Amino acid sequence: MDTLNQLIAGFGIALQPMNLLWALIGCALGTAVGVLPGIGPALTIALLMPLTAKVAPASAFIMFAGILYGAMYGGSTTSILLNTPGESGSVMTALEGNRMARSGRGAAALATAAVGSFVAGTLGTLALTFLAPAIADLAFVFGPEDYFALMVLAFCSVSAVMGKSTLRGLIALFVGLALGSIGIDAQTGQPRMTFGHPELLDGIAFTVVLVALFAIGEGLYLASRHGDAPSVINPLQGGNRMTRADWARSWKPWLRGTLLGFPIGSLPAGGTEIPTFLSYTLERRLSKHPQEFGHGAIEGVAGPEAANNAAAAGMLVPLLTLGLPSTATAAVLLAAFQNYGLQPGPMLFTTNPQLLWGLIASLYIGNVILLVLNLPLVGLWVRLLLIPRPYIYAGIVVFALVGVWGLSTSWMDLALLFGLGLLGYVARSCGFPIAPALIGLILGPQAEIQLRRALAVSQGDFTVLVSTPISIGLLACAGCALLLPALLRWRRSGGNPVYRWSR
Repeated sequence: MDTLNQLIAGFGIALQPMNLLWALIGCALGTAVGVLPGIGPALTIALLMPLTAKVAPASAFIMFAGILYGAMYGGSTTSILLNTPGESGSVMTALEGNRMARSGRGAAALATAAVGSFVAGTLGTLALTFLAPAIADLAFVFGPEDYFALMVLAFCSVSAVMGKSTLRGLIALFVGLALGSIGIDAQTGQPRMTFGHPELLDGIAFTVVLVALFAIGEGLYLASRHGDAPSVINPLQGGNRMTRADWARSWKPWLRGTLLGFPIGSLPAGGTEIPTFLSYTLERRLSKHPQEFGHGAIEGVAGPEAANNAAAAGMLVPLLTLGLPSTATAAVLLAAFQNYGLQPGPMLFTTNPQLLWGLIASLYIGNVILLVLNLPLVGLWVRLLLIPRPYIYAGIVVFALVGVWGLSTSWMDLALLFGLGLLGYVARSCGFPIAPALIGLILGPQAEIQLRRALAVSQGDFTVLVSTPISIGLLACAGCALLLPALLRWRRSGGNPVYRWSR
C-alpha cells in the first residue's frame, strides 16, 4: 500500500505543467535521436547534461527518461521503413518489419511496433514500480565487502559482454578506472595523477568525459564513415491501423517479449540486444505461420519491439536500487544523478523519494505521450533522415563545446574534451567499447571506498572479501562472466589451443 501512495505522490509531481512539458520535450527528442542512426540516448543525455545544470533535478530526469523511452520507439521507424536500425535493440525488428514495408504493410508494422512498445513499456514500468523498493530494502543487508563484490561483477560482466573481445573490454575498463583515480586521494589527501596541474585536483568532471567520448568521439567516428548516398524513404501505405488478424497475432508476442526483456534488461550487461534476439527466435518457433518469417511476419516485429522496451525499463532496476549501471545509457544517467549530488541506491528511496517516484510516474506518462507521437506523426520523424549528415555532426560538436564551456569556463576542460574525444574516436575505430570505460570511471571511486572500508574493518585481512555468502556468490558470478565467453569461443573453434582469448 505504501508503494501505491508513493506512486500517487509521484504522479502529483510528474503531472505538474512544467514537468509535463519536459516529458514532452524528452519524448520528442528521444524519438528523433532514435530515428537518426548512430545518435543514441546516451549521446543525447550526455550532450544535454551541461545545458540542464540549472534545471530542477526532477524536471531534468523526467526529460532524460523521455529520451530513453523515446529512442526505443524511434529506432523501430527507420528499421521498418529503411532497413536502417536507429538503435542496436531495433536490429531484429528490421528483419521482418522492412519486408512488411516493402510488401505494402509498413503502416501495420509501425502500428504493432508502437502499440507493442507501449504495452511492454507500461508493464515493465509496473514491474519496476513494485520490484524496485523490495530490491532496495534487500540492499541494506550488504556490507562493504558485498558492495565491492557487486561492483566487481558489474566490471567483469560489462567488460566481457560488450565489444569484440574480453581483452578489449578489460582495457577500456582499466582506462576508465585510471581516469576515475585522478584527483585527491580521499583517505590520504595526497594528489594522484594530476601531473602538477591544479585544475585536476578535483578530478576530471564526469560531464567532460561523457561529452568527449560520446559527442566528440562518436561524432568523429560517424563523420569519418559518412556516405554521400541519399536516403530513400519508403512511402507509408494502408493508413496506421492494424487489422483484427494483426491484433490476434500480435498480443501474445507483446506479452512474451515483455517477459523476456524485463528480467534480462535488469541483469548486468543485459542490454537490449540479447532479449530482442531471443524474442525473435522464440516467435519464429511458436508461430502458426512459420513460412512468413523472412517475408514479413508481424510476430517478428511485435515480439522484439516489446522485448526492446521492456529491457529499457529493466535497465533502471539495478541503477535506481543499487546504483549499478548495466549499459552505456545507464552509466550516463548515473553520472547525471551524481552531477546533482545524488547517489542512486537504497538510500535514495528514503532521502529523495519525491524525485524518485516522480521519475517512475513520468515513465507511465511518457509511454502515453510516445504512443500519441508515434502513430500519427511517423511521416514527420522519417523526414528527419533528409537532414544532411554533416549538419548533424557539426551541430553535435558545437553543442558539446558550448555546453562544456558554459558549465565551467575552463580551458583545461576544453583541452580534455578534445583529447578524450580523439581517444574515443580511436577506441571506436579499433573496436574498443565505450561502456566499460564509463562504468570504470563512475564506479571505480566507489569500489575503492568500499574496498578500503572492508579492509579497515578487517585490519588489512584480504580474506574479508570472501567472508560472506553474498560476496562469494557475486565474485563467482564475476569469474563466470569473464571465463564463459572465452570458453564458448574456444568450444566453437573446435578446441584449438591456439585460439586466442582476445579474438
